[in-house]
Amino acid sequence: MARRRTVVIAAALVAAALLAAIAFVARDPDVLVRMEFARQLHEAHLSKRETKVAGHRWIYAYREADKPGAPTIVMVHGFTGMKENFYPVARALGGRYRLVIPDLPGWGESERLPREQYGFLAQSERLAAFIRHVSPDKPVVLVGHSMGGGVVALTAAGYPQLVSHVALLDAAGVRFKDNRFGEEVLAGQNPFAVHDRASLDRYLSTVYFDKDKIPSIPWPADKAYIARRVRDAAFEQRVLDHIGRGPDRFLPGDEAARIAQPTLLLWCRNDAVIDPSALALYAERIPQATGVMLDDCGHMSLMERPVDVAAAIDFLIARGRPR
Repeated sequence: MARRRTVVIAAALVAAALLAAIAFVARDPDVLVRMEFARQLHEAHLSKRETKVAGHRWIYAYREADKPGAPTIVMVHGFTGMKENFYPVARALGGRYRLVIPDLPGWGESERLPREQYGFLAQSERLAAFIRHVSPDKPVVLVGHSMGGGVVALTAAGYPQLVSHVALLDAAGVRFKDNRFGEEVLAGQNPFAVHDRASLDRYLSTVYFDKDKIPSIPWPADKAYIARRVRDAAFEQRVLDHIGRGPDRFLPGDEAARIAQPTLLLWCRNDAVIDPSALALYAERIPQATGVMLDDCGHMSLMERPVDVAAAIDFLIARGRPR
């Protein structure tokens, strides 16, 4: 009888704990997203740091290299992105390099200020200040994805003393071949807008080609993510208008002709956002660059093919030109 009573009590405690967990998640569904990002941070042996640079509070992921004197790689996310997008690449790179992966000001956990501009040029100036802060004595390997690629191109061109190597992954900033994404941007729309589950699924299917690599965002985590994107809708539109139709639109491509560093241009053949024709356009402006075209992936090369992206960065650093 006593044993049965103990079992009943234990079951009741487990049930109570489960109900408490469900209630906690219901009150704060974003906790599931934070827990998943914390898991990925741990698996990549990264830690989070905070600093104040260029008038903004920056949050960035960090990993020291296994060996002193290793190159520093700074990796810059794209539009609607965040530092976590680069965690799979960071994991693939291991401890071979010192890794610094910021949320750009205005995005992720970094600070967003009213009346500030967050287009290509303004962000490139902030990024230059950030590089001086995190690597004051040595130029860095600068990697940028999508919008972050446009920011990186301007930073490498305008501040060559800060950048030893450049990698542009599915980078924005040139007049690529027309596609649905570009047409919607030119029409003043935000093809990445998320306001319900259907638009979230559309967004994910646009940026990913390999359906097996699409992150799982189950209820209620999707509820929290959708709510955040709804809150950010006006900000997203302002930034997209500036980099997609405004004065910064083709500035990265124009300034790329001044990039003299060894450069990697990496695209996915099935990119439905920044059409692969952009690789050739950047290559015309950066004759020393080597292009890598990956099959069976879309806009998120850094998440769909992180091992291949890491290998290309390895060869860029080791040889000045990727294999």
